[in-house]
Amino acid sequence: MAAALGTSPTIVEYFEGEDFYRCGYCKNETGSRSDGMWAHSMTVQDYQALIDRGWRRSGKYVYKPVMNQTCCPQYTIRCQPLHFQPSKSHKKVLKKMFKFLSKGEFSRGNNEEEPMDSQMDDAAVDDFVLKSKLEVQSDHRPLSEDYNKVIESEVKEKEENLEAKETKELNQSHAKREKLGSGEPSSSVRVIPSAPKPGKGADLSKPPCRKAKDIRKERKRQKLILKSQTDKLEGSQVQREPQPFPSEKPKLNQPKSIEDFIFDTLPEDAAHQLEVRLVPVSFEDPEFKSSFRQSLSLYAKYQMAIHKDTAAECGEAEFTRFLCSSPLEAENPPEGPDCGYGSFHQQYWLDGKIIAVGVIDVLPYCVSSVYLYYDPDYSFLSLGVYSALREIAFTRQLHEKTSQLSYYYMGFYIHSCPKMRYKGQYRPSDLLCPETYVWVPIEQCLPALESSKYCRFNQDTKAVDEERVKELGRLRVLYKRTIMPYNIYKKRQKGPSDEAIVQQYADLVGQTCSERMLLFRS
Repeated sequence: MAAALGTSPTIVEYFEGEDFYRCGYCKNETGSRSDGMWAHSMTVQDYQALIDRGWRRSGKYVYKPVMNQTCCPQYTIRCQPLHFQPSKSHKKVLKKMFKFLSKGEFSRGNNEEEPMDSQMDDAAVDDFVLKSKLEVQSDHRPLSEDYNKVIESEVKEKEENLEAKETKELNQSHAKREKLGSGEPSSSVRVIPSAPKPGKGADLSKPPCRKAKDIRKERKRQKLILKSQTDKLEGSQVQREPQPFPSEKPKLNQPKSIEDFIFDTLPEDAAHQLEVRLVPVSFEDPEFKSSFRQSLSLYAKYQMAIHKDTAAECGEAEFTRFLCSSPLEAENPPEGPDCGYGSFHQQYWLDGKIIAVGVIDVLPYCVSSVYLYYDPDYSFLSLGVYSALREIAFTRQLHEKTSQLSYYYMGFYIHSCPKMRYKGQYRPSDLLCPETYVWVPIEQCLPALESSKYCRFNQDTKAVDEERVKELGRLRVLYKRTIMPYNIYKKRQKGPSDEAIVQQYADLVGQTCSERMLLFRS
């Protein structure tokens, strides 16, 4: 997918590998290490390619853990929403929310089955080095307009071929048709009574005898009707637009979909009303501007209560830099989702007040979860789990129009940190191989992770990174407001050679991104 016409190219400044520093997961003072770059601007296509190579953003800072050296290896994880079925604990959270909304009932008991109450990588904002970079780069003189104006996964939907059970008795056939909700009473076929014995008159109180051939035809017709109704139900179950108030319950004892729980009809006298709003992250957007203060206040309340931040650590500047400043260029191509691509705040409004905000990126092939903050007073609703399930349902909804948008990226899976294993409960899901950058089902990865923190998941020993850089000279550089290939830049460069650093950058972003993105050199 090419970048839309008129969007600014991706412009980045690369920082070579840092020394070891404090880990936000295991709290090792010198255990964590990552490479990073500051993104002045970035297309959604380039960011999609980068997260498929293990990168992740925090504000405008994009970083990639040095997997074989960091103390807590962080594996990119993605869920497959098209095949997702909520687990027992997920259903419990959804039912709890419905009960609260409809009746106002809730329990403040300890939710032991919920390993985490939020969907984010909290350690990212705990890292001292990352905070320092955000501080320093926020004061960086922005690139001029001249700079900015210079210029799949293929998923097939799994269809569960429900086969109508053969009708053994006519009353079973009748019951099944009623479950399908045809809206009309089924025309049942009566069981044929035994023929009267010779010498005895026919029982006039019983229906007349029918030929066996006619009975077989009638039964076949009943089965065809059942199969037609079942196929129709199956087709609408997987690819339907979630409706706020669905009129029907699941049929034929099928497992309830995530939409069946989320969009279940509330009673007219419901105790509470929940509204989820998708707001573009832009101070030019009136809805974003009007809700900014309330959202900021919620963020500060969350950070101080959950992460024990001081008021100075979660002020307006920190909030804006971390969660309202995105390098992603918004795009609205006709073939894309109705909301377009870019960064958004998914706001959860309860009775006219924001109680949670999920920060997400909508990219060409996925919805990527960035952060979540919520009102601690509503912790009993397990808002971290609930928002993740809503984001999975949202991905399924976007897929309706944009078929290639099929995945939900949950950030990093850290097996060595028990409290971060909860992301593996959203099945089916895959982990990214840190060496060949192919996706591997998580079930195949877990045994290896039990014996080693760092693993190569691709079992093909001959497989290599297909995007490894073969021609460094084709890498694009932005030097003195001029775009040029690296081999030209080398001839014009004065001073010590920076080829080793540029080579490291190219290996991390891959050949395609190195030829598409602009590496800023001064």
